[in-house]
Amino acid sequence: MLSNLLSRFAAEDAPHIAIAPETLFHIGPLTITNSNLYAWVSGIIIVLMLTSVARKVSLKSRGGLTQFIEMGSEFVVGLLESNLGSRVKAYKYAPLFASIFFFILLNNWLGLAPGVGQAFEINGVPAFRPFTADLNGTLALAIVAIITVQVIAIKESGGMNHLKHYFGGNFKNPINMFVGVLEIFSELTRVVSLSLRLFFNILIGEILISIFTFLGQIGSPITTLPFIVMELFVGLVQAYIFTMLCVTYLGIATAHDDHQPESPHLDLPKQGEAPAASAHA
Repeated sequence: MLSNLLSRFAAEDAPHIAIAPETLFHIGPLTITNSNLYAWVSGIIIVLMLTSVARKVSLKSRGGLTQFIEMGSEFVVGLLESNLGSRVKAYKYAPLFASIFFFILLNNWLGLAPGVGQAFEINGVPAFRPFTADLNGTLALAIVAIITVQVIAIKESGGMNHLKHYFGGNFKNPINMFVGVLEIFSELTRVVSLSLRLFFNILIGEILISIFTFLGQIGSPITTLPFIVMELFVGLVQAYIFTMLCVTYLGIATAHDDHQPESPHLDLPKQGEAPAASAHA
């Protein structure tokens, strides 16, 4: 039985599994991969979908896709408010982070559509590969997200103040300088961690679905259904984690603005007033 199973995987009709994106064609010096093509198609679908929903948004609650988008937007606003401590700032930056959230979420889910994978081929290569299952794609998303965080932090704090918070506000202290260099390096590691986390979670799901589609043959809708349901959940969780981490990084980058020295237990009398009696006198 084991030899039969191994020979089946070695056959020519074995499941098509590729870690890296595959080239479809060239436009001059540009190489167009299946993940590039998918990104363009899904990007157009997402823009049309969100534009249509935006026109239907009103004070009155609606059902369906409109309500789902409204819930997602409120979730992003809540994240921003809890990290920035301001409802005004939350609404100000919500469009940026909501765009990141919905782009990742809908890319993850559209990757499960019937036409993605081996359904359509160009020159023997699958025409569509999920953008978030391409390390180049997740790396680009992470770079854009971290740059967005840095730009907003500089806008809120000022360039010099933002730089000072890495070094504890003192460039002369050798220890602060060393810690500051490590903090700046940690910003680069955030790009790597964001991109790898998203990439591996989506890629593993794609591989599992490909394998069980091959094993199931005619019954593949049944064998792959549990994994498709799981990937719907994973796609949502990964979009949440990516957005939540980006908002948390922004909160950390701007938190120093609110840290003013206070003495809450010391009430100084105004000029001309007698000192208040101690409560413990």
